[in-house]
Amino acid sequence: MEQRKQEIIEAVISKAWEDANFKTELIADPVKAIEKLTGVKVVLPEGKSLVFLDQTDKSTIYVNIPAEPEIENMELTEEQLEAVAGGGQRIWGDFIRNLFPNLNDCITL
Repeated sequence: MEQRKQEIIEAVISKAWEDANFKTELIADPVKAIEKLTGVKVVLPEGKSLVFLDQTDKSTIYVNIPAEPEIENMELTEEQLEAVAGGGQRIWGDFIRNLFPNLNDCITL
């Protein structure tokens, strides 16, 4: 099932790259555009919305500010638990590097 979801997401993104009209539809009404393209019913959790933004301008670096993680509900790997127990900041650094790989190239220390 997860594989199928990934395939749908890849199909939606690929279509948006190839078809400007689809990209416009996707930004305006993501659920309708995805359902029309894939034939798969999109059901969002109550109180949630789906937003697609056009981030294809290669001259701009886009950074998404994610919601703060719900620490109480997080499950850490053994490596992450060891880092936290040792007072390490590695988890946050890994998190930032993974979320914003292009941003690393822009920061000079």
